[in-house]
Amino acid sequence: MLRSETLFGKRDTGSTNSPFSAANASQPGATGAGVSSLNKSTQYPSSVAGGAGSATPAPTEESGSKLTVGPNIKVKGEIEDCDTLVVEGRVQATINCRVVQIAERGAFKGSAEIDLAEIRGEFDGDLTVRQKLVIYSSGKVTGKIRYGKLVIEEGGQLAGDLQVSGYEQKELLQKTA
Repeated sequence: MLRSETLFGKRDTGSTNSPFSAANASQPGATGAGVSSLNKSTQYPSSVAGGAGSATPAPTEESGSKLTVGPNIKVKGEIEDCDTLVVEGRVQATINCRVVQIAERGAFKGSAEIDLAEIRGEFDGDLTVRQKLVIYSSGKVTGKIRYGKLVIEEGGQLAGDLQVSGYEQKELLQKTA
C-alpha cells in the first residue's frame, strides 16, 4: 500500500533501496535500480550550476518557446507568444507563431498565421503560411489557405480556397505581365 508521505512529502532516505539513501550512495557502482547518482557539477552546465567563468549560457538545440499538445489532449482558445506549436492531440484555436507541426493523429481547427507549417495530421480553417507549407502523405488541409511556398508529398490532401501570397505572388504577377 502506498503512503502519501513518500509520494509528495519527505524522501525516505533510510531505505537502502532509495536512490537518495546515504548507504546506497556510498557503495561504489551501486546506484539503485537504474538511477544514477546525482552530482551537481556533472549534471548541470557550469552556467546553471553557478561555476566560475560561466558568462555565456550553453547553446540549446531549439531556441524560443515551444508548446506541445500531447495525444488525447484537447485545447480551445487563443495561443500567443509561442515560437513552435506541436499538435499531437486536438486544438481549436487562433494562433500567430513561427512554426506549427501537426502529428499524424493531431488535428487543428481554427485560424493560424505562421512562418512554417508541417502537416502530417489534419488542419481545418484559415491558414496563412508566410514562408513554407509542407503537407506530408498522411496530411489533410482544408479551408482558406494562403502560402508562400507549397510542398505536398504524394498522398497529401489540400482542398479549399488556395492562394499564393507574399513575395512569390508578386514575382508571378511580374513574370506574366
